[in-house]
Amino acid sequence: MVFSLGPRALAAGTKLAAFDSTGSTNTEAMDRARTGERGPMWFVTTEQTAGRGRRHRPWVAPRGNLASSVLEVLDVTPSVAATLGFAAGVAVEKALRQISVEAAMRAPQSAANDYRLKWPNDVLAGGHKLVGMNLEAEAAPNGQLAVVVGIGTNVVAAPDNMPYPVACLHAMGVSASAEDLFAALSDTWQEMRGIWDSGRGFAEIRRQWLERAAGIGQPVSVDNGVQTISGIFDTIDEAGCMIVATADRRRIPITAGDVHFGSAASTRTARK
Repeated sequence: MVFSLGPRALAAGTKLAAFDSTGSTNTEAMDRARTGERGPMWFVTTEQTAGRGRRHRPWVAPRGNLASSVLEVLDVTPSVAATLGFAAGVAVEKALRQISVEAAMRAPQSAANDYRLKWPNDVLAGGHKLVGMNLEAEAAPNGQLAVVVGIGTNVVAAPDNMPYPVACLHAMGVSASAEDLFAALSDTWQEMRGIWDSGRGFAEIRRQWLERAAGIGQPVSVDNGVQTISGIFDTIDEAGCMIVATADRRRIPITAGDVHFGSAASTRTARK
């Protein structure tokens, strides 16, 4: 199979660059932005050898997995651009649900899957990490902001020796390919990008994200590199910050950090 855009993305004039293999789709996208590309444009491959996730952690996609990045050049501030990651999360969840239904129609024995969005930028399947996302931005020559949203999905294999549980679609009984998932994702991205509308529609994105969120109302521990904040995951606010309700009745906004839920949160708190 070859990569192709979904009908909605095609109708919107979205561009596509597909690679047999590349170091990083995010790097490909940002390099193109520096030469004047304005997007929207997708950069995709089934084999990524030098990808990076949040906080520059390695994210390698062995052949058969999906590494994808979308470039948008926007007239927004960096703080508004950051909320685009939540639109991406909803788009990914919708695409995964769509291809899971299609796979179940082809093979009725396929297991049902519960996809959840983990703040700030993961998608979980059965509590295991299935998708990682990474948003990068830099000033474009025309004074706008070049924003790249990288999305890595474990389709045929999950990485080994990870410090958290991981999942892949094929092991879950979802027989879709990376190409199948990308076609669906390009269309759900088009939908959610339109709702987001340069941040003006973030209230609706926030509502949809919270409907799909993992860990709402559960114990949570967030390590921001300086301290660990523990409490109950209450909500996300109008800027996308996680709100942690602490035992002393404070409501603390979290802008970034490593998140641990449930028993893992309690264990980490006990060790501090």
